Amino acid sequence: MSSVYHTEPLTSGKAVLQTSMGPIDVELWSSEAPLACRNFVQLALEGYYDRTTFHRVLKGFLVQGGDPTATGEGGDSIWGRPFKDEVNARIRFNHRGQLAMANENRPDTNRSQFFLTLDECRWLDGKHTIFGTVAGNTVFNLLRIGDVEVDESDKPSYEVTLKTVEILNNPFDDIVPRAPPQAAVAPEHQKKPSAAVVGTKNKALLSFGGDLEDDDDDDDDSRMRTQQYCPASKENASVGA
Repeated sequence: MSSVYHTEPLTSGKAVLQTSMGPIDVELWSSEAPLACRNFVQLALEGYYDRTTFHRVLKGFLVQGGDPTATGEGGDSIWGRPFKDEVNARIRFNHRGQLAMANENRPDTNRSQFFLTLDECRWLDGKHTIFGTVAGNTVFNLLRIGDVEVDESDKPSYEVTLKTVEILNNPFDDIVPRAPPQAAVAPEHQKKPSAAVVGTKNKALLSFGGDLEDDDDDDDDSRMRTQQYCPASKENASVGA
């Protein structure tokens, strides 16, 4: 197994995922995957991942997080749009503990969601950007998360929380965290009485497949996005939705 690690390039950058089941140290390949690493570091510095959950666990395969909605459908990049894949021939899914971007089962659809592998999964090589790797004995905390009970949708039966991501060694000295958006408040004399809440579906919110049955006017893109960000298991060779 040690020869596997010797083929990988040196890392540059370090972070700690503080989870409800213990810390997970990760080292970053900021030279090989600068877009993914910059995105991850800046979102972490801005507190984007704070108090999120690991919404998907597949035993012996992966632990997935990075979605503030905890649905598997949410999250965005620091650029407000998907960004390109970064595949390096020396970094592969050939051992556990690889930190990679989840996507929409299409190239160049990375946003905020990520996953950590629990074993080698070579069928994902070239399909997902690997931008970091778990360091030291904290891999056993990752494996503990991988052993939790899950429901029929692979969501942990008991919430596993990502408390925060601490950046110990920032490889990008030009990152300036953005200020959190401020809600606009109308002056008192302009405020209007609030209307009664009507029981209509908010189509701006992404929903699971079952919620789309009575929305015949939804376009194909909306249907595709209902199950995005799902790396496939060995039984399902394709990646994503």
